[in-house]
Amino acid sequence: MLERLGAGGMGTVWRARDEVVDRDVAVKEPRVPEHFSAAERRTAHERMRREARAAARIDHPSVVTLHDVVVEDDRPWIVMELLRGRSLAEVLDEGTLEPREAARIGQAVLGALHAAHEAGVLHRDVKPGNVMVCRHDRVVLTDFGIAQVEGEQKLTETGSFIGSPEYLAPERVLGRRPGPESDLWSLGVTLYQAVEGVSPFRRRTTPTTLQAILLAELPPPQRSREMTALITGLLRKEPESRLTVQAARPLLHALAAPPARPAPVRTPTVVVDGAPGGPPAPLPVRPLRGRYGAGAAAVVVLVLVVTLVLRFTGDGTPEGWKRYDEYRMGLSVAAPSDWAIAVEDKLDKENGAYRGTRYTTPKGDTWLLVDRMEKATETPRAIAERWKREHESASPPAGGAPGVATVESTTQQGRDAAVITETYSRQEGDDVTRRLYKTLIVVTTRQERVTLGVDVPDGKSAAKTAGDLLEKARSGFEIRNP
Repeated sequence: MLERLGAGGMGTVWRARDEVVDRDVAVKEPRVPEHFSAAERRTAHERMRREARAAARIDHPSVVTLHDVVVEDDRPWIVMELLRGRSLAEVLDEGTLEPREAARIGQAVLGALHAAHEAGVLHRDVKPGNVMVCRHDRVVLTDFGIAQVEGEQKLTETGSFIGSPEYLAPERVLGRRPGPESDLWSLGVTLYQAVEGVSPFRRRTTPTTLQAILLAELPPPQRSREMTALITGLLRKEPESRLTVQAARPLLHALAAPPARPAPVRTPTVVVDGAPGGPPAPLPVRPLRGRYGAGAAAVVVLVLVVTLVLRFTGDGTPEGWKRYDEYRMGLSVAAPSDWAIAVEDKLDKENGAYRGTRYTTPKGDTWLLVDRMEKATETPRAIAERWKREHESASPPAGGAPGVATVESTTQQGRDAAVITETYSRQEGDDVTRRLYKTLIVVTTRQERVTLGVDVPDGKSAAKTAGDLLEKARSGFEIRNP
């Protein structure tokens, strides 16, 4: 052992000398916290063995080469090639990368991930700290310590996740089985951070970071607009719509390519009065003819400007509102951009999975709720009428008035739907308040009930306020596979 290169949660990496072949190598020493139980120690040591097996299965120049695993006192020591360079995290501490350099690094990591996935290995911890930028322009993906190897039993406990929170894919946050798409999401976050200088979903705490991964929109890249298509494609929240390796590879290749050299411009010889030289003759101007006349050029420019404006700003949402993609529910909805967001998912044994998101005003007095629930057996009108009966027969809190409800039929994306408007009394601390709830009900072809509702304080203009809010929310309301 010559010098310590770094340390992590479960190991210390040393620069060492292999005296048999007379070369420097890197050795990862297992380091387990003393408070770990015997079972936890065995799990940690098995994870290191799996790290070695995972990396050894992958044949790619951007994956670290494993030389040996030496077991001493039941502890596995991993001997691997010594990488001379810095981690991407250390590089980014000094500033952001130009898009072309970021794309070059991304190309190498993408190649390593593709080779890993073909070998049945998911890395599960792609981040700047695990990408080495080495000499001779080599880029290496390291640390397969939490990799998942196809066919091997899981080491993590049920309901837990491992990895750096801000790089986790949404499906992993939700506890779903990860796939190659999850590694590509982490690559997208890494590339965004490399060129923009910030991690797009990092928040102050782990819970708010995970919530941002699920619900927050990706901040549009500012410094790397040419990489927008690539990054947004890798960071689509639905794994099935995310860019694949095959789709991302040509984009990275084009971005990493050196700029093309401009073709030499040849200046023609101009003859004036039979003599070469002199000023070049002006290009001939052909007047626009036909019914457009001289104003045709202006018309073309105006059409172009209008098209660009509509493309980038015409999403149909009201001013101050945003269109949120609720990929968990397979729908989108509009809501004010400054309202707080909370996920309300749960599992009902009788009715199946319930997924919902609540958007609440900063004051907390008004909210918008969109949800999707399995196993709907009634039409939207029948659901609304049943809710009306239940609502009006329920006993109000002491000092409150009975509930009143009305039902009307409507449509949503060509399907029958219903809207129920309810006024009710609610106990809030020592006070009883009166509120109005207006809800759109839709039943999909998969027999799932989807509702979109707004809840406001009751009063003289409550019906209009609720109607206006529901109409604005519907401006961005679209159910996929309705």
